[in-house]
Order: sequence, then C-alpha cells, then structure tokens
Amino acid sequence: MTQLEIIAGIFQGFQVTATVTLLGLLYAVPFAFFAGVLQYFLTGFRQTLVTAVIEFWRSSPVIVLLFVFYYSLPAFGISLSSMTVASLVLGLNIGGYGSQAVRAALQALPRGQVEAGMALGLKRWTILTHIELPQAIRSMIPTFMNQLIQLIKGTALVSLIALTDMTYRAKELAQIEYNPVGIYAGLLFAYLVLCYPITILGRLLEKRANPSGVRQRDL
Repeated sequence: MTQLEIIAGIFQGFQVTATVTLLGLLYAVPFAFFAGVLQYFLTGFRQTLVTAVIEFWRSSPVIVLLFVFYYSLPAFGISLSSMTVASLVLGLNIGGYGSQAVRAALQALPRGQVEAGMALGLKRWTILTHIELPQAIRSMIPTFMNQLIQLIKGTALVSLIALTDMTYRAKELAQIEYNPVGIYAGLLFAYLVLCYPITILGRLLEKRANPSGVRQRDL
C-alpha cells in the first residue's frame, strides 16, 4: 500500500471528523458566550454555581467524559448515540475554555464605558450587546481560533466510542498492513491539512479586526 493510498484511506473518515467538529461548535460557541457572560455579570453564590459548571467541563478529562456519557449513562436509562456524545462532550469542553476568553475580554474593557452608557439611559443588556461585546469579540479571535483547532484535534478521541473518524480509519489500516510509520505519519499529515488553514484564517481575521497592526494577546 503506497503512502498516497494510506492517506486516501484515512480521509475516508473525514466526514465523521468534520461532522463531530461542526456539531461540537453548535455546543461550544453558545456555551462559551452564555457561561462567560453569566460569570461576568453574576456575583456571589450564582457566580459560584456558574463557575462550577464551567470547571466541570473544562477540568474533566475528555476521554473520561466520553466513557461516562457513552458507557455509564445507559445504566440510568439514558442512551445517547456516539455522535451525540462526541459532539456534546468535545463541544462543552472547548466551550468551557472559551467561556474564560469571553469573561476575560469583557472584564478587560474600561468600566467607564458601562457607566457612560448607563448615564445615557441605556439598559444593561443594550450596553453589553452594542458596546461591550463588539469590542471584546476582537480580542477573542485568537483564542477562539485556537480552540477550534483544539476541537478538531480532540476528534481523534471519538474513535474510542466506535465512531469511524480518521483515527479509527488509521487503526483499521494498521490491522490490514503493518506499517506504523507510514500510517500514523499519514494520520498526522491529515490533521495538519485540516488545522493549518484554520491557523492562517485566524491570522487574517485578527488582522482585519485590528487594522492598526496591534496584535492581540490570547486571553
């Protein structure tokens, strides 16, 4: 089996990898913004509760969460498909990290902007959506693009719950032909092909968001 055939075989699992990534984003982005904004707004016990939820998803190992949701929940009468578990776990894990970028970006803005908006009679929600978030999102771009790359790389774990992604296909090829160097080098190349364009896209978006050329730091 040539190296080109190996890479072609690995990319047969691209559809699953792409689907998990896209569905994971549907969990990650809303969770990141919702949890990050709540953590920014709330105080006291309610903030502690939101932080606990964030830390559960952010601090728990993804591989353990996959096993718990896929293999343990059926014991309680809850059965989820492999695709649902993969996208849910990876999405909320990445969303937990993203929520901290949202919170930090909002907290970094000058407090005077909020006070000025309230002095003009604007509602707090209006100040958030029209003044704070448009500015904060610019500084979130590098972190969010990094998290997207992490999400794609995290899909390599979904083969553990019987999804035929690219990593699963590589394992199948390894059973057919003993060529670990060629097969896993091909797998590495496949993920590089997927992730590197996102890196370039992130740099372009960052430049457009900061036309002055001032580079934003990851939060």
